[in-house]
Amino acid sequence: MGINLYDGGGMPLFMGHHGSMQAQRDRGPAAPEGVARHPRRVSSFRSRRSALTDSQSEVWDRLWPRLGRPALNPAGATEPLDADSWFGRRAPLVLEIGCGTGTSTVAMAQAEPDIDVIAAEVYRRGLAQLLSAVDRENVPNIRLIRGDGIDVLESLLGTGVLTGVRVFFPDPWPKSRHHKRRLLQPATLALIADRLRPGGVLHVATDHPGYADQIAQVGDDESALRRAAPGEPLPISTDRPVTKYETKARAAGSVVREFIWVRPSG
Repeated sequence: MGINLYDGGGMPLFMGHHGSMQAQRDRGPAAPEGVARHPRRVSSFRSRRSALTDSQSEVWDRLWPRLGRPALNPAGATEPLDADSWFGRRAPLVLEIGCGTGTSTVAMAQAEPDIDVIAAEVYRRGLAQLLSAVDRENVPNIRLIRGDGIDVLESLLGTGVLTGVRVFFPDPWPKSRHHKRRLLQPATLALIADRLRPGGVLHVATDHPGYADQIAQVGDDESALRRAAPGEPLPISTDRPVTKYETKARAAGSVVREFIWVRPSG
């Protein structure tokens, strides 16, 4: 069942991809300020603006030029990503789409120092919080991209370059007329599968029952992926930390469902 929470207007609450509880209101699809978006694609994210604190601004100005980049430039074009140069080494590469404030990103990167993590997020405030955590915890194997995760997959990454893709609590867009805005559609699963190397892993988590059913179907229907077997050795960890928002959601009756698919080696 879904999370049994409501805001003051009686709107049901679910965990958004930014990692916080949110009311599912009918909002416009405009991209956040400064985020380029493909003009022909339906957006999977919501418009949201929030100012940075002074400390976040200081960290942003100091570290973003080295650790961050936009998914697309204002004209929409971009150069393919040279991850080896950006990280200063060659290592297995994981993309997290919709990292939010980065609680899971930091914990999982710290647990796997030999894996490089690219965290993609459209909201500057979330990226600023993640950047502050990277600075505070001295985590060397995280880089940040501001923009739509589909743009990252389409424009920055080539076939077979990723060892893993993580999508934790994407926006469920619960109203039927908005289901087309959900991130994990058949075309997205096909794109992710193409970017995964043989043996690479797609790890998804959601607390929205209807979206979970859709994710299960489109993932299982993707011929280039198969469900991971219980206990199967995987090239990346799927031990995902439970955030404070998820703890709150579970206490309210939420059931979190997780899915792990693998791109077959043969």
